[in-house]
Amino acid sequence: MSLPDPLPPRKFRRLGLWLPFAALGLLIIGWSLAWVWARGQVEHKMDTAVQALGQAGYQLSWKARTIGGYPFRMDVTLTEPRIREPSGWALEAPRIEAEAQMHALGSWLIAAPEGITFARPLGGPVVVQGHLIRASLTHMGQHPPSFSFEGVKLTFAPQAGADPFALSAAERVEFHLRAGPDDEGGVFATVDGGKARLSGLFARVSGDKPIAIVWNSTLSKMSAFHGATWPDAVRHWSDAGGRMTVRQAGITAGDAVMGTNSGTLGVASDGRLSGVLNVTLRQAPRALGAMSDMGAINSEAANAATLVTQARQGSGDAAQATIDFQAGRTTLGPVALGASPKIYNLR
Repeated sequence: MSLPDPLPPRKFRRLGLWLPFAALGLLIIGWSLAWVWARGQVEHKMDTAVQALGQAGYQLSWKARTIGGYPFRMDVTLTEPRIREPSGWALEAPRIEAEAQMHALGSWLIAAPEGITFARPLGGPVVVQGHLIRASLTHMGQHPPSFSFEGVKLTFAPQAGADPFALSAAERVEFHLRAGPDDEGGVFATVDGGKARLSGLFARVSGDKPIAIVWNSTLSKMSAFHGATWPDAVRHWSDAGGRMTVRQAGITAGDAVMGTNSGTLGVASDGRLSGVLNVTLRQAPRALGAMSDMGAINSEAANAATLVTQARQGSGDAAQATIDFQAGRTTLGPVALGASPKIYNLR
């Protein structure tokens, strides 16, 4: 009995070898098309934002725009960007770099590697340089979107012909904007290791000691904060009953301190700040005297406010008082110090 002949070996199919490469090629082509589409969307949204801001009176421009980052990022580089709002405030930079991951195009990291310049309506431009200047923008569908700014080892230098700026340097500056529950928004800001300009008010009060600033507040009715311009948005917010609750705020300039842990602020129909802050003052007579010498308040008001703080000082060196912003005026207790700060200019 003989055994059957063995079957001949099957020929190796090349199709199985090439299928993974074909699938990979299709994936690369699909991803490339998706990246090109996303790039076009970024360009379109930026151009649309320029038009919308222009209709509202804002001026946004740049000398050149480059978009790269293929395959996994979207990198946007703007050369000489500039934005100016109707009241005269402006921000510009030699270069701004922004980056987002392809899987999260709503979350952007932004950097200004060569510094920024902000222009004040009356004071003129100030050049800001630093070891680190960066920001982040996320959750843009919320009210407000999440925004954070961080600056490390900053210097502030007014340009030729501009008015001096209160600070000449700061170790760290942070600003954060966050959405909260119940249609609220949080605003948080800090300045650590600030150094006053030599001839300014802060320098008169703090001497050579560092300056620190803190601000922690919550705003209500954030969904009502909208409008074509800044004044329109503030008016809509105020008309809807929007208020700012101050949880912590203060300025420490050497041994002098002005701080508050409670207060409610709003904006009156004339565009000026309204509301009340309960404040703690330390070394108030020296600060008020410096403000009088600098012309920030008149000497009679400074002397009267000094008597008020001394009367409320008690056994320690801290005085408790209220600062009222009402009817366009700022008062410390019963003493009128000057006009209430202006939030926007009436048209």
